[in-house]
Order: sequence, then structure tokens, then C-alpha cells
Amino acid sequence: MLNPQPNPNYYTPEHEQFRRTMREFVAREISPFVNEWDEAEEFPRQLYRKAAAIGLIGLNYPEEFGGTPADGFYSIIASVELAAAGSGGVSASLMSHSIGSPPILNAGSREMKARVLPQVLAGEKISALAITEPSGGSDVAAIKTTAIRNGDHFIVNGEKTFITSGIRGDYFTVAVRTNPEDKTAAGVSLLLIERDTPGFIRTPLKKMGWWASDTAHLYFDNCRVPVANLIGEENQGFKIIMLNFNSERLGMSAGAYGFAKVCFEEALTWARERKTFGQPLVERQVIRHKLVDMAMKIEATRSMLEDLAWRVQHKAGDANLLVAQTCMLKNLATQTMQFCADQAVQILGGMGYMRGSRAERIYREVKVNMIGGGTEEIMKDLAARQMKL
Repeated sequence: MLNPQPNPNYYTPEHEQFRRTMREFVAREISPFVNEWDEAEEFPRQLYRKAAAIGLIGLNYPEEFGGTPADGFYSIIASVELAAAGSGGVSASLMSHSIGSPPILNAGSREMKARVLPQVLAGEKISALAITEPSGGSDVAAIKTTAIRNGDHFIVNGEKTFITSGIRGDYFTVAVRTNPEDKTAAGVSLLLIERDTPGFIRTPLKKMGWWASDTAHLYFDNCRVPVANLIGEENQGFKIIMLNFNSERLGMSAGAYGFAKVCFEEALTWARERKTFGQPLVERQVIRHKLVDMAMKIEATRSMLEDLAWRVQHKAGDANLLVAQTCMLKNLATQTMQFCADQAVQILGGMGYMRGSRAERIYREVKVNMIGGGTEEIMKDLAARQMKL
């Protein structure tokens, strides 16, 4: 099995205690129910409160808002252990605050932080990020949703799509164009829009994977949003979004690594138990080679993930190169996930095609990881530009 001894240069006894807590939580509160939740296309809202109770939701947030200050390795552990349940949909919606709330923490007013963050970190309210539009996703500078100043309010019109926690979300961090005359990144701002805002409509979306995650199309029809809900300075939202993307991509990489491990473990277990022509599958050289190929890619991904997490934490290296490495890591991790999901389904044979196996679900969820947070192609181009190629 792929369970290398944690590197003591990265992981402390406190990290390992958190790993055990996460493992027990996932085994007790998530894994037994993922098939049911996938078919129902949602999971109980109380799971947010349960996750908050073990410190998962508040990870990396200040104590004054109910959070638990932590380094990046706690986040890696959380992503990997959540992946063990084999449901990206549960992970995505349960942790949607990890992309929706950082802009509030980093750039929101003190009043906004005090009002919003304690409720989110307690699992009482759900935070979501809304950037992607029908006309484009990765090209953030080209967003069309407008927010026109009218006294002490902005009037918001436009739409967003593919928004995680879009139906059940309470607080939405929304990218808007506050300067319609400026069609570049300089005209973009971030607004906090609350679910009960008049004119704010949400419709659910059906997806290839992530069934347990609520995903929605958002419509804003003359929504009046207080100027006090501006996150950061007006027309300065693009920088906040870009900083948010870096942490999102690192988190997605950790999750993809975790899902690849699940595929390997499920394939190995099946290969040891399944007999063909009187011998276990694992006795076949071709199967062992598939497993070694999976293990090789998984270990390479883990090595780059942990090294980059350390570099980011200690600000070790040129900032542009760290961005480039984050882009390359996301591609490496999601390609590893794709390869391992494909090989696992192949090794499981007919069982790999049946609903209910973790490999089958992960196979369906590969593409959203390769697209979300920045497509593979965008990641390559951004990395090339950061490296000045």
C-alpha cells in the first residue's frame, strides 16, 4: 500500500494527530453515506456543523472568528483524508468556504469579517465563490456582470455559472465590473452578495460528476447591494482573485493526489482478491506493472506537492516561479488522478464500471479537477509566462 512514513521535515506530531482525527471523522461521518448522497445529489447540511466541531471548517482562520491558525500541511492532510471517501462532490461543497471566504478574510472590512466569518466557520452558514460566467471562466478580466454605483448601493446585473454551493450558499463572493468603461482587469471588483437579496435567482445544474455537490447558475436582476459589502477597494478585485486562485490550485492538487491514492488502493485490493484462471490478478505481470506506474506517478506528485507547500509557507524562492510551480503542480496532480482513475477502472473490469465503486465515481470526476480553478491549457500558458519562456 502507498503509506510512506510522513516526512518529519514537514509533519509534526500535531499534524499526525489531526490526520487521525480527520481519518476517524471521514470513516464515521462521510464514507458510509457517499453512495446515498451521490444519488440524492446533496448531503445533509448538518455535516457542516460536524466538520466545524473537529476544526476542519475553521482551519487556517484566526481564533477571533472561531478559526484555528494552521500551516499549509494541515490543509494537505484535510484534502487527502477527505478524498479517502472517494466523493469529490462532498469535498467540494463542504469546503466551498475555502475559496469563498479568503477574500473576506484578506480584504473585507472589519465589520464584514466579524459578521460573516464566525457563522461560516461554525458551520451555520455556507460561503461560496462566484466568478465564472457563461461567456468565460479563466479569463477573469473579461467578466460582464456589472455593479453600478447608485448612492450607497451597487446595482448588480448579470449571471454566473458552475458555482459550487450555488443553491445552498448564504454568502457569495462575487466578481463584478464596477467600471463598465474599463474592459480590462482594472475595472473588476469583489462584492459580498447575500442569498436573500431581492433579484438574486439560482437554478441547479446537472453534471457529469460531483453529484453530491450543489452546483448552480446564478442570475442577478437589478440586485441592490450595499456599498459596505465591497470586498477590498473598488476596481481592485482582480489582484484579490489571483491570490485566491493560487491557494485554490494548491488545494485542488492535494485533493487530486488523494483521489489518485484511492484509485491505487482500490485497484490493489481488487487485484489481490480477484482470481482469474486460478490465480490472483496481482500475480499477472501486466497488472503489477500498471500498479507500479500508478505508484510512481502518485509518489512524484506527493513529492512536488509537499516541496511546494513548504516553499510557499516559507516564501522560499521567486514569487513568479512559485506561481509557475503551482500551475505545473495542478497539471501534474490532475493528470496523475486521471491516469490512476483510468487504470483502476481497467483493473476492476466490469466492477469498475458499476456505480458504487470509488474508482467509478472518481473517473467521472477527473475532468472537473482538470478544468476547475484554471484549465490545463491556461495553467501551462500562465506557467510559461511566469517563467518568462
